[in-house]
Formats: sequence, C-alpha cells, structure tokens
Amino acid sequence: MLSRRNWMAGAAALPAAAQPGGAKNIVIASSNGLDCCNIAMAHICAGKDTLDAVVAGVNVNENDPADDSVGYGGLPNEEGVVELDASVMHGPTRRAGAVASLRNIKNPSKVAKLVMEQTDHIMLVGEGALRFAKAMGFSEENLLTEKSRLAWMVWKRTLRDGRGHSNWSDGLDAPPGKDMAAQFPGVSGELLAYALDRAMYPVTGTINCLALNAKGEMSGCTTTSGLAWKIPGRVGDSPIIGSGLYVDQEVGAAGSTGRGEENIRVAGAHSIVENMRHGMSPKDAVLDVLKRVSRNYNHDKARLNRFDINFYALRKDGAYAGGSLWNGQFRNTGFNSRRFAINDGSGNSRLEDCIFLYERPKA
Repeated sequence: MLSRRNWMAGAAALPAAAQPGGAKNIVIASSNGLDCCNIAMAHICAGKDTLDAVVAGVNVNENDPADDSVGYGGLPNEEGVVELDASVMHGPTRRAGAVASLRNIKNPSKVAKLVMEQTDHIMLVGEGALRFAKAMGFSEENLLTEKSRLAWMVWKRTLRDGRGHSNWSDGLDAPPGKDMAAQFPGVSGELLAYALDRAMYPVTGTINCLALNAKGEMSGCTTTSGLAWKIPGRVGDSPIIGSGLYVDQEVGAAGSTGRGEENIRVAGAHSIVENMRHGMSPKDAVLDVLKRVSRNYNHDKARLNRFDINFYALRKDGAYAGGSLWNGQFRNTGFNSRRFAINDGSGNSRLEDCIFLYERPKA
C-alpha cells in the first residue's frame, strides 16, 4: 500500500505542471482567435465542458468568410476546391478525433468531435470523412466564396512556364499588353491587390485553441483550410494528433499554426507537452521545439526565412506561452505571427507577444 509519506515524496518530485490544484480558467489561441477565446471562455464560465468550449470558439473562424485560412472562405487547393482539416482532444477522457481533406462541410471541428464521440476511430479522411459527416446530419455546401475564388483565378493566371507563357493570359492569341486589371473587369483595385498577394504568398494561417478550467480539465482544437493552392489531398499538421494538437490531462496542452510540414517533422505539440512533463516552463518548451525546426535546416536563416511556424502551450497550472520562429510578420499574410490571443476570465480577450527564436531581417 502507498503510504501518505511516499505519496507526498512522489508528488514533490513531479514538475509544476503535474502538481494538483492551482488550476484556473484560461483560454489561449492563435492571433486570429480573439473572438474565439471570448466564446470559449463564456462556455467555460457557464459550466460547459472544455471541449465544447474550444469547438464553439473555433466555429467563429470556421464560419467567417473573412478568415481565408479556416473553414468557409478558406483558400482552395490547386483545382479550386476547399479542403478542410481539424482535430480535437479531450483531456478528461484522453480521447481524440480528426478529419482531413474534408470537402463541402463548413465545420470540420464538429465532425472531428463526432469521430471521437461516435466511433472507435481517431481520423477519417476524404470521401470517407464526407460520408460520415453526411450520416451525422451535416449538409454539403459550397465553401468557395467569390473572394477566395478570385484569389484562386488570379493565382492560376500568374502561373508561367520557363518561357513566361501562361494558358490563361498573354498567350499567342491574346492582345498584347493586357494587364491583370483588364483581365478582371469590375473587380476593385483593393480586392485585386488582395488576390495578387494571396496568389504570390499562399497563407498557412489556421486556428488553434487550448482551454483549461478551474477543475483542471483541459481540451484543445485545431482547424484549418490548409495551405493555399496545395495539391489535392495534401494534409498538414492540423489534424495530426501529436503535431497540430496534443493534450495530456496530467501535464498540459499544445498546438501549432504555420507551415505544417515543418511541425510534422518534429511532432511539435507532443514534444512541447513532453518538455513540460519533464519540468520545462511553457516558454522553454516552445523554444526548444522551435530550435528543433531550425536544426532541420542546419540553422540556415536564409532558408528558414521562407516560412513561419508558431506554437502555443498551456500548462495544467495555468502557465502559458506562444512562440514563433520569427518575430516579424511573414510577408503580408494577414496573420500576426508575433502575437497570440489569451482570455483569463478577467474581461475580453487580448493579444500578447510571442517569444521568438530569430529576428526577421528587414525587407
């Protein structure tokens, strides 16, 4: 039998993340998650489950056509089709669910949650995921907005072969000197500028949300439309348990946004949680994994400067951190990699600065 003395000695040896007590209501998310954190915190304060809270929070982004890296209005694959990925993890039951390459369903986070609750699987993909969603009562709808369709068409028209030829414009039969504005009559200059920017610099935004309540219960969700103009069927880190999301009820939770391929190679979310398990603070745990990403490129800043990746960590005692590979925004992505969203129950959500590994060189 375990004596009280031995139990106390064992508890003292645990890292702070695993110590009993001290939990509080905390929600953190990527920088596009201010409203998400507000909604999630409202659910937690109303006594709702932490997983219900984070899913309700990210639904704000999934339903928002202005967020072109998540859900409805997300930028499509190279064939003009929006494909969505999402994952959920529920700390109290230690269960998880995910969907990948899901088409025509606006809220993949809800489908991922049903995969967790209604099946003995963890991930469904492609046509199977769509059939499951429809069986669960979801209706198919076109997720491509006019704005995202325009960005896709501009991307296609900017493609050139080695001789500068495009099948979409300025070919042998096309009138000479035809500029982009002439190719899209009736489109405002502001909208065309947006489309050109997205065509040249595909987004890798995504939203990750992690939550802790005063009972010490934790959950997380990551949802995305993935890399713009991707090869159909490409899956990044967001729906992969251990990369885009990981929750351990006894330690903490972590998630990621940004270039998914780099995160998959270091199993980022799981690595951060394991770092915290072994006593690292959330900040140190995040920095360690960012260094692993850098190491994969032999710390070559010229190559690393071609992408960005963010990690978010929430420990069971309420300590948290957000971290970025670079401190400067990666081109004009509309996604602020230097900051992350936080709601501690004291009022509306706010943005806090990320720690970072490198100072991005000025253009």
